[in-house]
Amino acid sequence: MKNRLKVLRAERDWSQQDLADALAVSRQSVNAIETGKYDPSLPLAFRISDVFEMPIEAIFSRD
Repeated sequence: MKNRLKVLRAERDWSQQDLADALAVSRQSVNAIETGKYDPSLPLAFRISDVFEMPIEAIFSRD
């Protein structure tokens, strides 16, 4: 699954740790999602969409 997390994070000038803190996950989890090594659970995907105030489909897409 592709995602726009790195771009969205950069637009807000957030570090991976900043996003991790907002999502209550580890920085390593954010890195793994950004690099496509890990697909977030549905509850985590909803938290990501809430943090960025965007629909899930605007953040994640199929390969």
